[in-house]
Formats: sequence, structure tokens, C-alpha cells
Amino acid sequence: MDGGGAQYNPRTVEEVFRDFKGRRAGMIRALTTDVEDFYQQCDPEKENLCLYGFPSEQWEVNLPAEEVPPELPEPALGINFARDGMQEKDWLALVAVHSDAWLLAVAFYFGARFGFDKSDSRKRLFNMINDLPTIYEVVTGTGKKQVKVEKSSVSNHSSTKSKPKQRGSESQARYFKPIHQQQPKEEEEGLDEEEDEDEHGETLCGACGENYASDEFWICCDICEKWFHGKCVKITPARAEHIKQYKCPSCSNKRSRP
Repeated sequence: MDGGGAQYNPRTVEEVFRDFKGRRAGMIRALTTDVEDFYQQCDPEKENLCLYGFPSEQWEVNLPAEEVPPELPEPALGINFARDGMQEKDWLALVAVHSDAWLLAVAFYFGARFGFDKSDSRKRLFNMINDLPTIYEVVTGTGKKQVKVEKSSVSNHSSTKSKPKQRGSESQARYFKPIHQQQPKEEEEGLDEEEDEDEHGETLCGACGENYASDEFWICCDICEKWFHGKCVKITPARAEHIKQYKCPSCSNKRSRP
């Protein structure tokens, strides 16, 4: 494993970005077109394994570097241990998120090592990187599905953000269905839906930390009042219909006080 470290040291913004794109292409290939091979190589019976991407657009599953500290930042360790404990698509999404974090770490490692200044080089490098969809977006397809929630001009008159409206009675779990699953509503109720979308647009999932998107099912914990993607807490819209009080995994695991 060459890792692209000592043998390859990009020194300009363009070279670092080219390095970034090559490594990114290799990791995307592992998680999409070569996914069967990647899955087989991540054997949980083996030691801590990492997914590496190289500037040559190749990928490799291997043990971490032996030297401490390594020449380059290391990818997430032990991706193989989670393989059989999750659904394949969720596991691939998890590896994709960590791969995105590693790519940024490597790019800014080179930036720091070769003295990229804040106002020009680092900012330009980040903007070039930010113009590309993340590996996570490519693997999960969310980059194509995300819908920006337009802000109502009325919201500019409010200085505080109200809590999300509770649907139904106090004894019913709060949830928010994707737009395409919602039933037709009266005009006034439709305005409430837009307000809910406006609020949820800035709300982060308590599990994955990502924003609300209008095509995703969303549920609120009645204990901590955090909102979660249904897929993150394994709650479907059909199941939510029958939940009177929803507790997120964290609140469910907490012992009740005497």
C-alpha cells in the first residue's frame, strides 16, 4: 500500500484538488461499481480494516499504516466489524460518510503542510471541493433528491423560532411525512404544512445530524423533543400511525429515576 504519502506530495491548490478527485473516484468505485468485491474484502473476521483511495483512482481495503503517526491521516478503522450488523445500504452509507471526512482531512493536511493561506489558497481549495457532490450523496442518491425548502417572506417578521407543531392530539406521536405521501388538505392546513417545512428545513436529525428534506419521513421524540429521520431510528410512516408516544433510542435506553 503506497497510500499516496511519501511518494506523492501535491504542493499547489490544483495538485491537491487533483489528488482529492482521484482518491474520491477510487472510493466511489469501491462503494458503487465494485461494491461486491468491496463487501467481500471487508471480512469481520479480520483485524481493523480501512478503505483507502489513491490519486490513481484506485481503492484498497487494508490494515492501517504501522508507523505512528502515519504519513497521512488514517481512514476510519474497523469498517469491516460493522458490515454484518447493519443493512448493506446503511453500512455503505456509513463508510461513505467516513470516507468524505478522510478526503477532507487529507486535502487540508497537504494544505497545512505546504502553507496554504486562509484568504486565497485554502478558501479556493474548499470551494473547488464543495462544488463536487460528497461520496455519501453519490452512494445514497441524496444529492439528486434533496429539495431546498423555500423560505416564506412572512418568517422574516418573526425574531424567534417556534417549536414544530404537534399533529393530532397530545397522545399521538409527532411525525412529518414526505410531501408525496401526504393527503390533500384544505387551503389553511396547506399553509401550516409550508410553515412546518420551513421550520424543519433548519432542523437536524438527532441521529445522523443531517438536515430535513421534504421527501423524507421525520418523527419527533416526545421525551427529548429531538427530530429524527425515520430511517435513522427504523420507524416507518405506517408504524408511526400506531405510536401514541414515541421515545428515541437514547431516551428508551435511559433508566427511569426512582
